[in-house]
Amino acid sequence: MDTKSILNDASVRMQKTVEHLDEELLNVRAGKASVNVLNGVMVEYYGSQVPVSGAASVTVPDAKTVLIQPWDKNLIRTIEKAIIDSNIGLTPSNNGESIRLTMPPLTEERRKELVKRVRGEAETARISLRNARRDAVENFKKAQKEGMPEDEAKDGEAQSQKLLEKFSKQLDELVAKKEKEIMTV
Repeated sequence: MDTKSILNDASVRMQKTVEHLDEELLNVRAGKASVNVLNGVMVEYYGSQVPVSGAASVTVPDAKTVLIQPWDKNLIRTIEKAIIDSNIGLTPSNNGESIRLTMPPLTEERRKELVKRVRGEAETARISLRNARRDAVENFKKAQKEGMPEDEAKDGEAQSQKLLEKFSKQLDELVAKKEKEIMTV
């Protein structure tokens, strides 16, 4: 193993961690309407389970409303039931043509809960970043035993620390942005 491959592996793992956190934060509802609120909702469509977006057109006409227009009008009840059963905290209302989900305003208590959840997700991501750095450092120590020069190994360990700092900064920016979004009334 050489320095470049060890650092590249660590960098890829850290990048995936940041991307995963970004996806997780999309699922945290911040009081604004978003099609991501339906990400986990599956509906029976011609004998198979598909996401709501696979059986209907999902749009956001305004900041507080998600509009679902099923391609097959017979699916309205099925989609409505799937949303209720999914426990996302929204009550669907339909007019026979489409389903509307209205986002209730968040209470101060709920906002604080969401911020705690975001921070919990961020801490999990930080642990994952540190694990990637630890594995890189262990690989450098192993490579040193197998003949890598000591100064190259130490330099690689320092570079893996710099990678950790770079990705930690990205992670912190994502979390700060999401917290600001949640706390904005």
